[in-house]
Amino acid sequence: MEITLGQFIALLGAALAVLLPGIGSAKGVGIAGESAAGVVTEDPNKFGQTLLLQAMPGTQGIYGLLTGFVIMQKIGLIGGNFLPLTTYQGLLVFSSALPIALVGLYSGIAQGKTAAAGMGIVAKRPEELAKGITYAAIVETYAVLALLASILMLFGIKF
Repeated sequence: MEITLGQFIALLGAALAVLLPGIGSAKGVGIAGESAAGVVTEDPNKFGQTLLLQAMPGTQGIYGLLTGFVIMQKIGLIGGNFLPLTTYQGLLVFSSALPIALVGLYSGIAQGKTAAAGMGIVAKRPEELAKGITYAAIVETYAVLALLASILMLFGIKF
């Protein structure tokens, strides 16, 4: 079976939806993990609190993976009925992947930096962990909005 240009463009969108937020999450989790290691070096009992903050930037990668799966399902790659997409249809799918791809990349990194700053709160005042989580969660809001935009755009495309 030969792949059409539309199918290729749609698959490129799925790949970017998974790849870019995954990179952002990996970078963000790494940034937060570096700070967490410093805190735990001083007080090993703070491992659980720092792990919670470190895990937060990983959600962008999950959102990207979810969007990639929805794209693959929508175009029939999952399920064995790969639709013969026109170039225009492929571009529509590609465009729908852009919100989570780009926002996921940047917000994963930004959330990692915010979570790393929250490690300072945990280091000095562990009872104030919720404040560090709140700061990091505000960054998460934009990833959730981008996920919602991508999914709604995908559901609006008719083949």
